[in-house]
Amino acid sequence: MEDMSVIVVEQADRLFQQHVNKNILADADDGKWAASLWAALEDAGLPLALVPEAAGGVGLAASVVASLIRRAAFYSVPLPLAETMIASRLWVDAGGDVLDGAVTLAPVNPQDRLTVVENGSGVTLSGTAHHVPWGVQAPTTLVFARDASGKGFLCRVLSAQLRPNKPRRNVAYEPRDEMHFDGVQLHAGDVRPAPDDLNKDGLMAFGAAIRVQQMIGGMERCLDYALTYANERIQFGRPIGKFQAIQHMLAVAAGHFAAASATADALFESERLGDDDFAVAIAKSRCGEAAGQVAAVCHQVHGAMGFTQEHPLHFSTRRLWAWRDEWGAESYWQERVGRKICASGGEGLWPLLADRKDSTVAA
Repeated sequence: MEDMSVIVVEQADRLFQQHVNKNILADADDGKWAASLWAALEDAGLPLALVPEAAGGVGLAASVVASLIRRAAFYSVPLPLAETMIASRLWVDAGGDVLDGAVTLAPVNPQDRLTVVENGSGVTLSGTAHHVPWGVQAPTTLVFARDASGKGFLCRVLSAQLRPNKPRRNVAYEPRDEMHFDGVQLHAGDVRPAPDDLNKDGLMAFGAAIRVQQMIGGMERCLDYALTYANERIQFGRPIGKFQAIQHMLAVAAGHFAAASATADALFESERLGDDDFAVAIAKSRCGEAAGQVAAVCHQVHGAMGFTQEHPLHFSTRRLWAWRDEWGAESYWQERVGRKICASGGEGLWPLLADRKDSTVAA
């Protein structure tokens, strides 16, 4: 099984190398959907990687899916591949059929609230979701909403059902749209009771888990660029990587990356990456902190070269700056970690960290 996982990741890596280039990324920055790249991802079965085989998916382990998300982020894949992986698994777990095409998740912001009200043939959806990844371009949005009693539901919403929404971008020029769901009518087959572990915080932990793995891949790419440049750039007769100041900066960045990777690896224990919300809280806050440090160091190493449009470093650093704030910034998750630790008390701290059976973060 381990050998098969290695093969899958290597094949995906070759796919990304073949299809993701500067022209694809530049077109994505201009708002163009990478249709040929998405077709290649579907042909490889990657969007259904986390869906069990019995449900029509590929059935890969969470650790392998996390590696695929990291490699996609390493190459700055400008598509909602990770969102589709998670959304497809959640919908199947809720009793739905396999979703077709690209899928995104909503709402993203913890303050956004979407509601459902039963009608004769299904439900009526209401509310506005901000900063939805590829919300306008993705054919399907998996929405988490609550009824009047507070019970959670997963809703499959097709883009054709929505009135015009507001296209927006993040700092990486990735689509982060404002989507209005007021008055959307859904049939009973498009609405499923949410799994119990979603009823508390909806999709927040799963979206944060996606960004955690993506930040690891993005930081790895930045360090790869920085190390290569430091060994190639000659100054005063020797590579700049031989200077102690540069070595110190790279060591600091590598330390942040190693610590962040350890927290991200802890998410491998859950079947869907986002099940352990305490581990997600730790990982999202630590990876967000590391992302800022790594991006800063790698730009310092490159000097003015790294800030040019021609150098590919910006494709990774702009994404790191965006991803660290999405699905809850460091402060949001740090507060949740603090509340959990305080609720456990001093004597409960070590059992809390050592025993992962109790993983629910206090509200």
